Amino acid sequence: MATVTSAAVTVPTFTGLKAGATPARVVGSTMKASASAVPNLSIKATLKDVGVAVAATAASAMLASNAMAIEVLLGGDDGSLAFVPSSFSVSSGEKIVFKNNAGFPHNVVFDEDEIPSGVDVSKISMSTEDLLNGPGETYAITLTEKGTYSFYCSPHQGAGMVGQVTVN
Repeated sequence: MATVTSAAVTVPTFTGLKAGATPARVVGSTMKASASAVPNLSIKATLKDVGVAVAATAASAMLASNAMAIEVLLGGDDGSLAFVPSSFSVSSGEKIVFKNNAGFPHNVVFDEDEIPSGVDVSKISMSTEDLLNGPGETYAITLTEKGTYSFYCSPHQGAGMVGQVTVN
């Protein structure tokens, strides 16, 4: 899709290109293309421009990956009393979202004896009285201290609803 005015040419995306357009001719670092609606279209790009675009795309991808979150289901699709997945790894600062799925009520409580030293369990755990009661309810945390953390669902700990996360 291109917008052509007498002053400038703007090419926001490459979608919308039409079949049957006259093939492009490349001459040096200038590309000339012809289509039925636009007799001549000239686009000049230096290697520096291409490099800047590639760097911006790579930076965007890295930022998006850092902002990603892992989702942990509370209760399996089959009704099992389990965290799904029950064991996983995240990067320091990556968000973990615990999502109520089945067999509720649930909560997420970290075992104070099985977390890295210096971490305040009360700041990362739900209260044992707080419960996620409905489907889709969530509890989210971000762990920054590297190490292994064990957690459980207090109403279902005796049924084996336990998990472990390793922060890298």
